[in-house]
Amino acid sequence: MTWEVVIGLEIHVQLNTKSKIFSGSSTAFGAAPNTQASLIDLGMPGVLPVLNKEAVRNAVRFGLGINAELGRKSVFARKNYFYPDLPKGYQISQMDLPIVGKGFIDITVDEKIKRVNITRAHLEEDAGKSLHEDFSGMTGIDLNRAGTPLLEIVSEPDMRSAKEAVAYAKAIHALIRYLDISDGNMAEGSMRCDCNVSIRQKGEEKFGTRREIKNVNSFKFIEKAINSEIEWQIDELESGRAIHQATVLYNPDTNKTRAMRSKEEANDYRYFPDPDLLPVVLDEGMIEEIRAQLPELPVAKRERFIRDYQLPEYDAGVLVSDRELADFFEATVKAANGAAKPASNWIMMDVLGALNRTETDISASPISAAQLGGLINRINDNTISGKIGKQVFQALWDGAGASADEIIETQGLKQESDSGAIEALIDSVIAANPQQVEQYRAAEEAKRGKMFGFFVGQVMKVSQGKANPGQVNELLKKKLG
Repeated sequence: MTWEVVIGLEIHVQLNTKSKIFSGSSTAFGAAPNTQASLIDLGMPGVLPVLNKEAVRNAVRFGLGINAELGRKSVFARKNYFYPDLPKGYQISQMDLPIVGKGFIDITVDEKIKRVNITRAHLEEDAGKSLHEDFSGMTGIDLNRAGTPLLEIVSEPDMRSAKEAVAYAKAIHALIRYLDISDGNMAEGSMRCDCNVSIRQKGEEKFGTRREIKNVNSFKFIEKAINSEIEWQIDELESGRAIHQATVLYNPDTNKTRAMRSKEEANDYRYFPDPDLLPVVLDEGMIEEIRAQLPELPVAKRERFIRDYQLPEYDAGVLVSDRELADFFEATVKAANGAAKPASNWIMMDVLGALNRTETDISASPISAAQLGGLINRINDNTISGKIGKQVFQALWDGAGASADEIIETQGLKQESDSGAIEALIDSVIAANPQQVEQYRAAEEAKRGKMFGFFVGQVMKVSQGKANPGQVNELLKKKLG
């Protein structure tokens, strides 16, 4: 039996306002528990929420970024449920009239572009946090997060694999960072994902019963959690058992999902308009002002990198995945006198490789764009070879010098390009390897390639890697005949 997977994501993005959505409490990460919760956040009697205008502006930025219908009039509602970290007994959210309506975002999977439709994005407040460790069988409650502004982005069930879901989540992550509405730091909870997963027989139009995987906080775990859930659902159906709608949690240690509770429907929350908050009416002037301030977004930047820098689609996709990375690339190209492809290669292979090993991002790179551009210039003008370039790169990474030129000078790494000097090195290698020379000259043309590489390697060895490889190849061919 052939199964088709149906996936929709609900992504919660913490907006980067300095204060909470309905109070003046700080949203800074890392404060001591319960030190950033005001009477409004705690829902004390007699207090009234006041809407944070910057949260509204951030929501509008996102709506414009996904070409969405904007809710010219949106309404806040009370979502009623009882949980220890929700002191009011309800969460202020939006239901029937969200601030952002239908939009879309394009993703690239296996070099194919796919459009994922977005149903809505609505503003809401975050709840507090329940802490279950170190309390001797009890639960601790930290309400610092209560009232933090969130934008919940709800996709259509348009994705058909975990790979597509990850690509969509990464596209949303890149977009919110480009728009500067959130830092998207998943480790700190600035972006969390709920994955709705169901399966159906291939060709069936009716959706299967979905289960929602709650609060997945990394791209790696999104893929693993969805694949684990798919495997479980297929096994259940092929064993003759039914899938029941439920909210589940993913355990990365066991790579399994487990049911947490039966899935609630909207009517279980008894939504009704919040009587303490007026409808939000968007001003056309404000919308146009925000539209005029939008930066170049990832899709447009990717197309420009391909067109203007002649980059392959893959390179462009990697480089625009993060706004700071794209800026670093363009600054490197400028410093490298327009050498776009070499800049792309060094960034993707060496810079990102080193950052991945240290688990840091481009903002923490020890090498600046100017330094990397300087290194590329010295390779391009044959001052050093590409192999020596790796050595210079490592020295720059380790903070050994202010520029590639200084490292090349102080460490004596300048490439030897004097024909006479290189010829002398070649003569010494030929003299030291008479047997190999005889075998080379007696060999058929087809077999000479590997043997020729031996001589090149010997010359580079005696020159300590400093001989110009192009000149070595040219002179060796003449000498060996």
